[in-house]
Amino acid sequence: DPEEEARQVAQRVVTDGRMRGVVLLPNNEWGQRLFRAFDSELKTLGGTIAALRFYDPTARDYSQPIRSVLLIDESRARASARNGRLGTRLEFEPRRRGDVQFVFMGAQPVQGRSLRPALRFHLAEDLPVYATSDIFEPNENANADLEGVIFPDMPWVISPDAVSTQLRNALSEHWPLRARGRGRLYAFGFDAYRLVPLLKAGRFGREHAIPGMTGLLSVDERGTIRRDLDWARVSNGRAVPLDAIQAAELPRR
Repeated sequence: DPEEEARQVAQRVVTDGRMRGVVLLPNNEWGQRLFRAFDSELKTLGGTIAALRFYDPTARDYSQPIRSVLLIDESRARASARNGRLGTRLEFEPRRRGDVQFVFMGAQPVQGRSLRPALRFHLAEDLPVYATSDIFEPNENANADLEGVIFPDMPWVISPDAVSTQLRNALSEHWPLRARGRGRLYAFGFDAYRLVPLLKAGRFGREHAIPGMTGLLSVDERGTIRRDLDWARVSNGRAVPLDAIQAAELPRR
């Protein structure tokens, strides 16, 4: 559910103390769905979207929407106007807007691997970049350009436990071609079986949540499955659990 992931991203942004940011999303139905859910949840939590730009997902160059959302074009326009008034050409270094604390980026892996470097190039190196799980695929070489991106995903991808690792190894041994592209589906199937005892016992509510391969799972009174995801940051092409990174960054006494 793209909307549920977008809501969880908004919750994470606010939990991290970042209340104002910019949003880059593809100009399609999926991007519109992400925007509505993220915007609604962020506003409910007291946050603000300072600027939104929809990009063409078929494009190869994303410089224009990025310059626009970061107000770099305005910075250049002010410099040109100043040079015109003075009748001379002064040295100028463009600046991005300084009133935002994060970037939320909706992208598939191909677009993400172009958007992230473009953000760096356009002076947003220091802005934390959040995305949904769609941006990540387990390929260390391909993910080098996603360095630093923060995203939610299922434990199967981010922090597999012993049972997940055993299942992954069994799938790779017996069905190597199927396992390569369908691992998430096997994880969903395993968790569907895990949920049966909850449903049979009528254990509704998050107080009865169980850890699964696809997230922390609970069933509400309407029978809807809620799935709380784990969090990771891309480091050297891998999805490293965010809790582990933050623990390593804490000052030692």
